[in-house]
Amino acid sequence: MNNTVEQALITPRHVAGSGDPGWITVPLHRAASWSYGHDPLMPRVLLTSPDQLIQLCLDPDPDDPGWWTIRHARTADHPGWTATFEARTPVEIIAAFTDALADPSGPPTAAPDPCAPLRDAGWHTPPRLGCLVSPDNIAHVWRIGASGRDLWSIETAVIQDPTIWRAVFTGATPLHLIAAVTQSLADRTPIPRDPSRIPGLARDRMTVHTRHVPAPDIAFALERRVSALAARHRPATPLGPSPRRTR
Repeated sequence: MNNTVEQALITPRHVAGSGDPGWITVPLHRAASWSYGHDPLMPRVLLTSPDQLIQLCLDPDPDDPGWWTIRHARTADHPGWTATFEARTPVEIIAAFTDALADPSGPPTAAPDPCAPLRDAGWHTPPRLGCLVSPDNIAHVWRIGASGRDLWSIETAVIQDPTIWRAVFTGATPLHLIAAVTQSLADRTPIPRDPSRIPGLARDRMTVHTRHVPAPDIAFALERRVSALAARHRPATPLGPSPRRTR
């Protein structure tokens, strides 16, 4: 019996389509202990961080393009902020944000430059546009406002089609979270998708390779991801006392 499944590998990743929302929500719930709630009258998912300061809302409303909303409440040390991702945003790009958000090690000591990984990957700044543009001219990253209170926006679009997806980060969003997103955008690793779910928008702008992989590799991919992220939250095993020397 042939126990393999056909899988499509898509580049660039910003046109790969949305993917499985569970890639984001399941690890937050099971690996990072975010509590799960839902409105029985609404087809939406609500996840809340253990400290009750952050809430993720997945609201699949066809009239509201911001399907993913992540809000951090204001604290004494930091103003509140909001990040939104539209429906067709690849889950791998959103997961880069949520993985960094739930990282128990916290933010880096020095704030990173979110533009650095894009420049390193060959993104350019066209004259008079004031943004960074991907090599295929589909994705644009904008930084608007004064230093330290910048609003960041990512948009993917092709001339003959409507906007594919957009992400917006309000001015107080920590830079290391935005940098996690731009690092994922800059990543040239193909994104796997079901061949029957390859998006139609920008179809002529993507490169698709298909391969056959063992069915368990796909079936257990999410479990492997949950296990890897859960390991970050386990306390380090303390070293036992050194054995006593005997004479």
